Amino acid sequence: MSSDRNFAIVNARLRRCTGGTDRDDDEAIAVRDGRIVALGSRAEALAALGSDAPQIDAGGATVLPGFVDTHPHMLHFAARSGSYVDIADARDHADIIARIRERAATTPKGQWIVTTPVGEPFYFIRRSWRDLAERCLPDRHVLDRATSDHPVFIAAYGPVTPNVCAFNSAGLKKIGLTSYIPDLVCHVEIEKDDKGELTGRLRGAVNNYYTFDPFWTQILRQLPGMEGIDVAATTRRAMAQYNAMGVTTAYEGHNMTAAQIGLYKSLRAADQMTVRVLAAMEIEITAFPPYEPLSDATFRANLDLARSLVSRDDDLLRIDGATLATGGPCWPGFLRTHAPYKDPWGQPTRGITFISAERQNDFLRYCAEHGVRANLLAGGERDHDDFLEACERLAETVPIRDRRWIVQHCIVTTRRHIERYKALGFDMTTSMSFSWGKGDLYAERIGEHVLRDLIPLQRYLDVGVPVACGTDWGPKNIFEHIRFAQTHEFAGSGRRNATPDHAVSRAAAILMWTRDAARVLQWPDVGTLAVGNQADLILLDRDPFTCALDALPATRVLRTWLGGRVVHDAA
Repeated sequence: MSSDRNFAIVNARLRRCTGGTDRDDDEAIAVRDGRIVALGSRAEALAALGSDAPQIDAGGATVLPGFVDTHPHMLHFAARSGSYVDIADARDHADIIARIRERAATTPKGQWIVTTPVGEPFYFIRRSWRDLAERCLPDRHVLDRATSDHPVFIAAYGPVTPNVCAFNSAGLKKIGLTSYIPDLVCHVEIEKDDKGELTGRLRGAVNNYYTFDPFWTQILRQLPGMEGIDVAATTRRAMAQYNAMGVTTAYEGHNMTAAQIGLYKSLRAADQMTVRVLAAMEIEITAFPPYEPLSDATFRANLDLARSLVSRDDDLLRIDGATLATGGPCWPGFLRTHAPYKDPWGQPTRGITFISAERQNDFLRYCAEHGVRANLLAGGERDHDDFLEACERLAETVPIRDRRWIVQHCIVTTRRHIERYKALGFDMTTSMSFSWGKGDLYAERIGEHVLRDLIPLQRYLDVGVPVACGTDWGPKNIFEHIRFAQTHEFAGSGRRNATPDHAVSRAAAILMWTRDAARVLQWPDVGTLAVGNQADLILLDRDPFTCALDALPATRVLRTWLGGRVVHDAA
């Protein structure tokens, strides 16, 4: 990385994101060797660098610190679709056929061809297969027109359950399905035409993760996994996409394996990182079928491995902490609650408990005794209650209140939960994705009462707990997330739970993506425009603090700098 990253941005509107008041004459910023050396007037910036320093005229555009996404799944989502044929924006069946046919021309016969779903991941509310001209996924006869030499599969991403996927004739043969199979096996509906022949479309528990349907799990085992995917290449592309969204720092703390952390280390060694990453290894990953609990020996070995990976000093890649998730999301019926709610099939459930109380306690005590930062994923009330009770017991004998442990997701959280987390010194992260994409689902499945505790952002601020935000399942537009933090609207219906406990100010929402997120990650020299900080900067075509609320999602990132190096340029 070049060491001569010296320049001044002038004729700009600076937003320092420190929580204080911006100066009226904040119009210039000076950068030397990738760090901020002056802020304020043009004269002040040039005085810090010299009048002959390179100057970038911003033309009145707004400069913010780069965004910090505390739950992007940057590596995961990119790798999962890395070898897929992209049909997200397909218009009709002919369009899908053409794209599959193009891939078939370069794919050895007999090898799987897998496509993305149609529409906007991961909720598929604003656009899905329903928006194709035919209003349905193509059946096997249509897909056979693309290729009969390759098994074809149109995938169904999580978290939506029930879902829909499709195979061509070769794909059905490959997984062993014939017309003699019953119409319903476990929670998988096998569609047939009026003659009783398979159409190739399957519905129900057909997601590629967060599904443990026994029949679908057997099919998943026959489908291609991550083998052959150049994860380094897909991650580099993902980082470029996040740079284009204005992201310069990310927290990869969920579903991360030691091998995936190793991949980030290899990218760092090759100087190929354009996003700063804090990573934490998950001790026991529960999202992917078939899930079987680890042995005690393997669980302990993973804790030791996570501890050995800790590295907190690098400017681009830091590894800190260990992750534990005891439950899952609501859509497949995994959210852990005290009272029963409806699962996708209308049956009562209180969710799935993946991790025993004994193992959870072992995890917490290990983190406390070995100085490992615990990262807990809590979605439902039982997750919170179990974690808090265990941590409060632990705190009676081990000083954990100054450890700055993290609780992520925080989908349904009462005021009492937040107060107890504050007393324990926890930081918290959440996502507007959960209420935007699933607000109506929560009301329908659990009941209207749940909405009062669904992503209560202002409640965190009132109690005084540091809280940061992430994109997670999307939408992958941070300016939309900032808007949702004010509106708390639900996709599709437009309904809102924007009570005084939920809706926050524009400024507070932006701080959750900048200053506050950096504080949660304990990365002090990012997230704000301040002298001495990293020159992680984004140049925007409008001021997100003052533009019209409905204009926020259209905000364009004109340029992104990471440590003074341009990593995205819209021009």
